[in-house]
Amino acid sequence: MYSTATHSRPPHSATDMGRGRPALSVVIPVHNEGGNIAPLIEEVVAVLGQTEHFEIVCVDDASTDSSLEVLKDLALAHPSLTVLAHQRQAGQSTALRNGVKAARGAWVATLDGDGQNDPADLPAMLAALRAAPATVKLVGGWRTDRRDSWSKRAGSRFANELRRWLLADGTPDTGCGIKLFQREAFLDLPYFDHMHRYLPALVQRVGWETMSVPVRHRERRSGKSNYTNIARARVGIADLFGVAWLMRRSRVVPVHRVTRPAMEIVSSAGAR
Repeated sequence: MYSTATHSRPPHSATDMGRGRPALSVVIPVHNEGGNIAPLIEEVVAVLGQTEHFEIVCVDDASTDSSLEVLKDLALAHPSLTVLAHQRQAGQSTALRNGVKAARGAWVATLDGDGQNDPADLPAMLAALRAAPATVKLVGGWRTDRRDSWSKRAGSRFANELRRWLLADGTPDTGCGIKLFQREAFLDLPYFDHMHRYLPALVQRVGWETMSVPVRHRERRSGKSNYTNIARARVGIADLFGVAWLMRRSRVVPVHRVTRPAMEIVSSAGAR
């Protein structure tokens, strides 16, 4: 396990947060994945259904194929599935953020809609989180055996090395779609397009810790990637330097209260 944290807090359960709402929300952005999304949803239900109190939130990013209709049919079969739909294409980061905002769980797991992430890795990631300190707010997947083309693997390797050099986030695979993070911590992060590629660095920027767990990576069942190497590189380099600027210009430090709130003091005095 590649980790930036030590392990010292007691394990906690995904059901600790109460039975009134799911403690774990699985958020899946979807764009033109009509041939992939149904098997993925069935896998999530099979993996988590026996052990976790969970929900699934899928956000269709204005797909032009059958994705939305497939999701509607799946929602009829699975009451734990909520489907959101964009009226126009907004990108993966926007779909992810809207899904997290709609999620009811205190913790969020994310998966790419193409099925290349294996939901069977989620229990190990949850176990790693439960064994980690309370300061760990994100567990990221680390694809140690990628099932992509040579050019895509080479491009990702170069991007990861450049990112680690500029951001020093200690993360071996920030682009991996399977992640587990605290909902509240995510919603406190600055929002911008393509932010999903830099979540570990952004989480660390506000004083929290992250860790990475080796995960499986699979070939696509059907369809083709929504990204090209050239397009990914063009926006990726600009975003990377923007995030590096943000990391260096920010002055975010931990803060703790040393006195009670004034209203609480007044209330206590009046009760005597």
